[in-house]
Amino acid sequence: MSFTNQTIVITGASDGIGAELARQLAREKPKLVLAARRREALQAVASQCEALGATTLIVPTDVSIEADCRALIAAAVAKFGRIDALVNNAGVSMHANFDEISDTAVYENLMRINLMGSVWPTHAALPHLKASKGLIVAVASLAGLVGVPGRTTYCATKFAQTGFFEALRTELQPQGVDVTIVYPGVVATEIRRNGWNAAGERAGSSGLSEDKAMSVEECAGLIVAAMRSRKRDEVMSFKGKLGRWLKLIAPARVDAMARAALNKKQ
Repeated sequence: MSFTNQTIVITGASDGIGAELARQLAREKPKLVLAARRREALQAVASQCEALGATTLIVPTDVSIEADCRALIAAAVAKFGRIDALVNNAGVSMHANFDEISDTAVYENLMRINLMGSVWPTHAALPHLKASKGLIVAVASLAGLVGVPGRTTYCATKFAQTGFFEALRTELQPQGVDVTIVYPGVVATEIRRNGWNAAGERAGSSGLSEDKAMSVEECAGLIVAAMRSRKRDEVMSFKGKLGRWLKLIAPARVDAMARAALNKKQ
């Protein structure tokens, strides 16, 4: 799959994985529609992508608001006339033990971002993706495959996201639309420090050990490769692949591995 002249919508494009993904795709001169809440940060990424040869459109978007998600897709089609790929990358992390959470509304709030924030743009873009026989990408997480202590909120949203896109893939395959689900592990971005604590507020620190975190450049590169081959799943890192299969034969061992991933210095 070549990305030249392809219209690609990326949510969560103002920093981290989304921004780096946009920069790597930009080298093939696509039409990039960049969405996130912060206009100035989006503009900075857009300028970098344009310098690399892409045509860009920035659309300030809060994916927890359905109207914003639908307006994003409408803006992309109004500008470029089509959508060839939608990358559902926007998301928020959270770290808190279940018994530390006093108001369970935080589960619903996080679900609006991490699940509905990918369902809504996908629903709006689907007619255009059918027309182009395009590609849907869901940036999930290893926490959408294996339960991690202290992450009941985040795991709930990512397991839900994984289930939704697995089912959608099966529905859409006969119509020529592919769904790629990617499962990053710990990536060197600010997602965990910008994630929520038990009160649903910015934590400011990570709850996981990050001494062996994957670089954002490597992570984005794996996503680009998965998109190019319209790959079914991309489970990142050897430990992620091992955990997925070990869960079937030695689940207690996987539980121990998950506990070991916690940052003991927090």
